[in-house]
Amino acid sequence: MSDDRWVAPAVLLAVDLVILTLRESCLQVLLIERGVEPYQGALALPGGFLSHEEEDLLAAAHRELSEEAGVGADQLHLEQLGIYGRPGRDPRGRVVSVAYLAVAPRLPEPIAGTDASAACWTPVAQALSGRARLAFDHGQILTEGVDRAREKLERSALATAFCGPTFTISELQNVYEAVWGVQLDPRNFYRKVQGVDGFIVPAGGTRKTEGGRPARLFRPGPRTALHPPMTRPTSLISKETT
Repeated sequence: MSDDRWVAPAVLLAVDLVILTLRESCLQVLLIERGVEPYQGALALPGGFLSHEEEDLLAAAHRELSEEAGVGADQLHLEQLGIYGRPGRDPRGRVVSVAYLAVAPRLPEPIAGTDASAACWTPVAQALSGRARLAFDHGQILTEGVDRAREKLERSALATAFCGPTFTISELQNVYEAVWGVQLDPRNFYRKVQGVDGFIVPAGGTRKTEGGRPARLFRPGPRTALHPPMTRPTSLISKETT
């Protein structure tokens, strides 16, 4: 086909957001209940179309998060997760979505707005169980977002952000178990953590554990990238199915 006959396809650009946090020792995702068609009444990731031609993608992501869930831009660092443009993914037409990911502690209760009739934190295992009705291809986007979050815990010191200023190794292990969805052997975990120089450092003092025995306290160390990484096990019992 010659250039003078080629017509650019009509494509709508959107953003979707995978926002993950730990609540009640459980990895949870921010979902909204759609108040409009398509998929009215279904659960979905926060997101929407760019508002005008000059709007930046990241700005649109922060705006949608604020409008649909009441979470401000200053509360999250968003990183690009991927681009999703499979034909037929949206019944309204050809829609290409840029997805963003954030994993952060101590996020507030969401407040629904605009075209969302509700907004809530939902356990990831429940959202991906197949029993929840997720709109569009948001099940795929969420799955890939969770995988990215689990990789981030392998290679960065992100897990310490979900602990207090000081913490026990058992409390740090609980974070890894919640995000990875597996049960870890305490001795192996202790050995791996201590084998990463600068990951955590002694804080002095102890804290009583559930068994009544005192456990040493630690705080985050200076290292943000973990070498060697805290490799996620693949053969342990999944907490999501127990």
